Amino acid sequence: MKIIDTHCDALVRLWGGPRKIRFSDSNELHTNFSRLQAGEVSLQCFAIFVPAHIKTEQKFQVALEQIDIFHTEILAKHPKVKHIICWDDIENLKPDEIGGMLTLEGADVIGNDLTKLRILYRLGIMSIGLTWNGSNLCADGIEEKRGAGLTELGKQIVILNNQELVWTDVSHLSEKSFWDVIDLAKYPIASHSNSRTLHDNPRNLSDRQAEVLFNRNGFVGIGFYPPFVKVDGEVSIGDLITHIDHFCSLGGVNHICLGSDFDGVELTIKDLENSSMYQNLINELLKHFKEEEVKGIAYQNFINHRPTMLENTR
Repeated sequence: MKIIDTHCDALVRLWGGPRKIRFSDSNELHTNFSRLQAGEVSLQCFAIFVPAHIKTEQKFQVALEQIDIFHTEILAKHPKVKHIICWDDIENLKPDEIGGMLTLEGADVIGNDLTKLRILYRLGIMSIGLTWNGSNLCADGIEEKRGAGLTELGKQIVILNNQELVWTDVSHLSEKSFWDVIDLAKYPIASHSNSRTLHDNPRNLSDRQAEVLFNRNGFVGIGFYPPFVKVDGEVSIGDLITHIDHFCSLGGVNHICLGSDFDGVELTIKDLENSSMYQNLINELLKHFKEEEVKGIAYQNFINHRPTMLENTR
């Protein structure tokens, strides 16, 4: 069964890792070309993430360097990977092609310069998370003790996302920032988040947050990072499915996707250690859900919640 993955950090690994790392087949990457093919991944979202230690004045340059890596190391060397630069491109993928979509994890890369944001839109950014875990000029992240919400700049970015048909990603936001986004965003999503009811980690979503995303035609991409799945002990695919099942109980069966967070994590789930193992998850899901529901989780829910499709229903 084909797969769409809403979040991975392969670009920052390629940018910051040793030169020997190749997207084609390096074992250092959870997400490489051969593993995407083996896992039947039809579309992979590649996050641009600039590490916190990078100086503010250098962050936009690093973001551009990661976009350049996407073009030179992924697209140019793998003709079967096609750049998704508008939502309709997804429909035009051939069965043997893999879509590659750029997303942004942390709007601190633009500082307070909206011209830089417009450049990123033109370079194909399709989803923007305003923060990582800390704070920036746009908003507070989930680890910022102040717990404030969106700034005026952050609100401007959400409004521009609406105009550009770009998702606003809430996965790393503080609770106040989350609700501020909900007030403004036409297209809110959580690209890699799990249930706080099952595991009380601040990076996970409360039932109320999940329900409002579902009601706003958004989706939640279930993350595979073991510390976000359960408290301790070895984490199994079954443990991951409990989060999916819980969100389904809240009415989310048509609003659940898969957001692995591969290459952004060191720990992995048994039998789901990299992108090549996605069908192990599918086989387990088919034991618990109807085939059409599993197809939704695997890829169709993502397609159904593209901004262009939502626009047509408003």
